[in-house]
Amino acid sequence: MISRLDGHSFMGYLCGEKRKEVMEEKLNIDAIPPGSSKEDIKARRQMIKDYYARWILDHPDRIVWNASMRASIHIKNRSINEILGHAARSVEATKNQFYLTTILSNALFVKELPVKRDDKNQKPFSKMYLLKWKQCRVLVGLQKSKNEYVLYYISAGQIKKAAR
Repeated sequence: MISRLDGHSFMGYLCGEKRKEVMEEKLNIDAIPPGSSKEDIKARRQMIKDYYARWILDHPDRIVWNASMRASIHIKNRSINEILGHAARSVEATKNQFYLTTILSNALFVKELPVKRDDKNQKPFSKMYLLKWKQCRVLVGLQKSKNEYVLYYISAGQIKKAAR
């Protein structure tokens, strides 16, 4: 089953003219709308969506190696949906999404967390892990069915001019 993003699958989102636009567009982090209006949140959500579409085209395996955990972290549609649902609400959280590879590869393991049993989004995971890079908190889940580490969320911590 393909997870949906605003009524479109990611593969459908990447077809045709939209794929060309996404590949050619340069992200301007300074152009992130700073407000909290519905329009600003919608614009930030679209920027995140476009960034992840471009990131997937550059990383078709959707995997980032994390040395601290000595494991590959998979970025799945579930990860992107969770991030789209929360990160667009904050300018800092939006900015952090644009440093996905840097954050995931450099984040350090902090501790293991229990899965929230009442959270349907965490149901597929047997364990959750908290990682940290600078002020960003990264939550990674161990997926029961495939025994894979899957990105769950990157929080809003301020990053200063990190390499993308």
